[in-house]
Amino acid sequence: MPNELNTNEPVQTPRLWQGDGWTAKVIKNEDDDGWAVEMMRDGEREPALVAPWTMGRDKKNPKPLDSAAFYTWVKTANEVVRRHEQQLHALLHKSVKVSVDGETIEVTLDITPDDDAPYAVLSAHDRFGECLAQVTVDAGFKLNDRSAEAWVRQAYKAPARAQAD
Repeated sequence: MPNELNTNEPVQTPRLWQGDGWTAKVIKNEDDDGWAVEMMRDGEREPALVAPWTMGRDKKNPKPLDSAAFYTWVKTANEVVRRHEQQLHALLHKSVKVSVDGETIEVTLDITPDDDAPYAVLSAHDRFGECLAQVTVDAGFKLNDRSAEAWVRQAYKAPARAQAD
């Protein structure tokens, strides 16, 4: 993001610092009389992180941002984003292994969130990774050992409705 002078140099002021795809902005903390740092990834609408920021020596104004503080915040914000992505992936992609007739089958559920028509894809793979079957199911389908084994034993017939735990 270019600075106010329309150059490609990043802004590096006491309350606004840019670099490495991030913008740190010192803002008034809405919860108290203090200050906070808002970390915004370039191109995003919402901050990845908002955290308390240190008061300056006068106990009224915020401590100015500097290079060391900025890069510490960049590292922290990247970790927050990475954990959020891992959590989202875990919610949308599930996998169990079941043994049916002496064969180990990995059954996966990949949920596609959609405001209008969310759905999921239920897949079965043999021990070599070969896809044995794939069906579209309700996004609320509960994948567990029992539901996976039942699906395999029913010759991969698409479940009629989402199943309870």
